[in-house]
Amino acid sequence: MFRGFTQESVDFLMGIRLNNSKEWFEPRKKIYTEQVYEPMKELGEAIYQPFSDTGMISKTGRIYRDTTFPPFLHYRDTMWSYVRYPAVYWNRTPSLYFELSPEGAEFGFRISKPAASVMERFRACAAESPEKLSSLVSSLRSRGITVEGEEYKRSKPCSVPEAAEFFRLRSMSAYVRVQSPEELFSKELPDRVTEVFREVMPLNELFHELVEIQELADKLEKDSSAQPAEPEPEIVKAPENDFMW
Repeated sequence: MFRGFTQESVDFLMGIRLNNSKEWFEPRKKIYTEQVYEPMKELGEAIYQPFSDTGMISKTGRIYRDTTFPPFLHYRDTMWSYVRYPAVYWNRTPSLYFELSPEGAEFGFRISKPAASVMERFRACAAESPEKLSSLVSSLRSRGITVEGEEYKRSKPCSVPEAAEFFRLRSMSAYVRVQSPEELFSKELPDRVTEVFREVMPLNELFHELVEIQELADKLEKDSSAQPAEPEPEIVKAPENDFMW
């Protein structure tokens, strides 16, 4: 059962941001466990339950970072819990996410580093049914959900004016941010997160389908190029010495 986050949860994350060292963390490890990790794990279980029969999985992150990669810090100052389909490259596939940081909470849908070929398929989809996609995005925005994404420096050519917004995107997200203590520290927070997840689910499913189609196309292309060439027919050579019987 979700116990709720507290001001101490947020204060700890701010502290680790300002003091990213083992010397600061170790004396406060109990605070991390009780005020950050355990509530986050409980929330992860709660927001996954409504989607447990979809084929998606749930994962809650820990505070420890891989120090072999930039920015070479020991600990995260943002904690997260994901609900998503299994994948090898997580940032190339869509996910429903919840993040807690010193600034508050953010939750919704995103695909942060999609393959260029996946976004090409997305643009084709937008051009084919611009009204349907625009209606979905407008509906989300009317409910207070931010829909945006990283944009190309130069927009892709678009012959359908209604789809122009989507041709600028190289990634996509739809999310809500919560900063007020009343919402952030409420024990009803999982219900709000689940509500938003349901609203952004059509985008998650759309990109999941596009990623699956592209992965299948890549596999077929790879299998085709790996097939051995047909052997050339054997040609009988004429005898080296020309003679008559």
